[in-house]
Amino acid sequence: MSRTPASPAEIAPIAASLLTRTEELATRMARRIRAEVTYYGGMAQVPFEELTDSCRRNCELVLRQLVDGHSADMTPAQETGRERARHGTPLAELLHAYRVGSEVLWSEIAAEARTAQGLTADTIMSLASWWVNGGLAASATDAYREEASELVLQRERERSAMVEALFTGLLTDRTTLWEAADVLGLPTTGPYVVVAAEVPAPGREALPGIEARLLAEQLRSAWRLLPDLHVGVVAVQRPGAEEAVLRALQRTHASRVGVSPSYHGLRETPRALRLARLALTGVRGRTRGVARFDDSPAALLVAAAPDEAGRIARVVFERVLQLPAVERDRLLETLECWFAAAGSAADAAVLLYCHRNTVRYRLNRLEELTGRSLRDPRAVADLAVALHALRLAPAE
Repeated sequence: MSRTPASPAEIAPIAASLLTRTEELATRMARRIRAEVTYYGGMAQVPFEELTDSCRRNCELVLRQLVDGHSADMTPAQETGRERARHGTPLAELLHAYRVGSEVLWSEIAAEARTAQGLTADTIMSLASWWVNGGLAASATDAYREEASELVLQRERERSAMVEALFTGLLTDRTTLWEAADVLGLPTTGPYVVVAAEVPAPGREALPGIEARLLAEQLRSAWRLLPDLHVGVVAVQRPGAEEAVLRALQRTHASRVGVSPSYHGLRETPRALRLARLALTGVRGRTRGVARFDDSPAALLVAAAPDEAGRIARVVFERVLQLPAVERDRLLETLECWFAAAGSAADAAVLLYCHRNTVRYRLNRLEELTGRSLRDPRAVADLAVALHALRLAPAE
């Protein structure tokens, strides 16, 4: 950083004279700033007394520096920069205020200089050079940026901690949940969905830029990076919001992504995260894809007791699972398409690109191997639960 040039010695008497008028100068500066700088005028967020005091301190700093002829302590300017950053003052408005204040002070020095003896053009040029490089606005700007950066980091740390508490279930009190929603920029009522995406490597986001993409769709969200997952809560209040989330996720080309069913209270977020994790099994065996958790009663029962559901699947499909892999997968896929087609062999055949008689043959084979008739509602329920469990936790 270049050294600030010394102020011209001939200016010292003028500065000393003006030091006796800092209260008057500060008031004039504050009025000009209020009149010319939008942020400080009208319904100003900076009280007039506070602005006047800041102007006075900065006046004294500059004038004492001119009197002493050496660099001054820039603490007042730095404090102003930090204070304005904490209050969210736009940096451009802060610098505009400094320009207006400098103009007032420069005009007073120039007016005094015109009546002084022994001042030359070189002295005025030297003063101008010192003024430009004096560092008052620069010090405020540097302090502003440092404070703003720290505030951003602090807010990110707070958001990260709040999201983690939300996902782990540490937030249960209603008031605390409202406060969390406020910090995270989420609405206090749902519906919401949880998204869980497998990370490409520890510490790397699976969905970089996803928060901005969703915001462009008028969808607010909050995200957290875990060792194995990039997880987020997304508010889906507007019509078509869930479909918009799925489209945004599909455009990211992430590896594998699971999406929970929608839910209405932030207190349910840990459970929704578990369902989003389970939804990831829907894209198992594929390099990438987005899967939404099936929120049917059978799927929810399986999610509620995965170990017991897995045992049921092994019992129901014991003989099917003993078949060669190709035949086993073909029979299970046929059953899945039959369920998707609401029990219609003809519609299932369309999904499978085969003849409906082929579907009927495979279903008869499944009935034979499982000992359960697809005409018995209780047996159909058993097969539905077992199939969900098998998809969520494939047998070894």
